[in-house]
Amino acid sequence: MADQRGRRDSGAAPRKGGSARQGGSARQGGAGRSNSSSSTGGGKPYGSGGKPTGSGAGSGGPRRTGGGKPGGGKPGGGKPGGGGEGRRPYSRDRDDRNERSDRPDRRGKPAAGGDRSRAPRAASDRDRDKNREQRDRTAEQAVYDGPPLPEDITGAELSPSVRAHLKGLPEKLAARVARHLAAAGQLVDDDPETAYQHALAAKARASRIAVVREAVGEAAYAAGHYAEALSELRAAKRMNGATAYLPIMADCHRALGNPKRALELAKSPSVAKFASPARAEMVIVEAGARRDLGQLDAALRTLEVSPLNSKSREPWVVRLRYAYADTLEAAGRLNDALTWFHKVNAIDADEYTDAAERAESLEKRVDRNAAE
Repeated sequence: MADQRGRRDSGAAPRKGGSARQGGSARQGGAGRSNSSSSTGGGKPYGSGGKPTGSGAGSGGPRRTGGGKPGGGKPGGGKPGGGGEGRRPYSRDRDDRNERSDRPDRRGKPAAGGDRSRAPRAASDRDRDKNREQRDRTAEQAVYDGPPLPEDITGAELSPSVRAHLKGLPEKLAARVARHLAAAGQLVDDDPETAYQHALAAKARASRIAVVREAVGEAAYAAGHYAEALSELRAAKRMNGATAYLPIMADCHRALGNPKRALELAKSPSVAKFASPARAEMVIVEAGARRDLGQLDAALRTLEVSPLNSKSREPWVVRLRYAYADTLEAAGRLNDALTWFHKVNAIDADEYTDAAERAESLEKRVDRNAAE
């Protein structure tokens, strides 16, 4: 699986004491969580178990924007050829299984219709091909097996709506998928790479269920596998038509060096219908894309039309204000940035961000500038 990690360049809202976005694990303007559910009304992919799925103001890792959405699925959908849980998701391609027309028969004679001038393949070549096939099968088997599942994870941690979309699977298969999804949900904040592997194990068994593809996309995003995240979320969107993950998809485009494509997604008609938290996340991503293009003034204007002065103290307001303060500092407006970092700190009771530290650092810079 390709690991296409986007550059991560300063902070949209690092969690205090965590891995700050400044040199940390999340890019300026990265998408954050919201509690919005999809248009189809499904529950979040990871449900109610494990880590809280509420809005985060940026914990140094990417945050989710939406819930898991219902998706149709067929038994064995995640395995080539379908079938029960006992089947494995690997098999030699049909072309590899077929005998080559120019391969000698057992008597050393060329096969009918073959190239008689061609010498038989050396045993070393056949061994090398066999070893390659074995490695491929072993890698696919590892993905299918997934990381070890803690015994205390049963799958009941998932929300009822997510479990409902696994009911089309055979009982044992559904239970296994549910456990991998629940494990991914517990690990996505602290160990996103392992969470991603759990999500891939669920996908290997149930790739035709939209909520599973969403879980893979979200875990891939958290782990920094942006191309994979974008692919999975697109697949989920094709399955259920939901748009709640557009902010994450837009941020993936940014990470992959396509800020203009991110801006196109930010202008999607469905964004206007988002609840405030999800709409705020798209504004933050849009402003980040403007910064990627060197358009600081446009980034500030994008943030200024958002509800920066909302009386709400919800995390999405914290993130908006933090992004605005950070962009003001990048634009050289240090006094204004200092004012807004103080405003962030005033409503950041849970200390999601490092606004207090940023304000303290800016105060020293402002004082030095005044003394010169």
